[in-house]
Amino acid sequence: MRLKELRKKHKLSQVRLSIDLNMSQNTISRYETGEREPGIAELILIADYFDVSVDYLLGRTENPKINK
Repeated sequence: MRLKELRKKHKLSQVRLSIDLNMSQNTISRYETGEREPGIAELILIADYFDVSVDYLLGRTENPKINK
């Protein structure tokens, strides 16, 4: 998952992102390390936050935007 890459690109700390997404910093850390995987609702929340597609977030495409 590209969460860490996106977070760093936007110059956000795990704490700032966790506050913005209403999640714990520990959860963000576990998503980034692969120790835990987000559910569908969390994937959508993260994708919407960074304005990318879920497929991009999951590394299934190099195109960050949804094809319309």
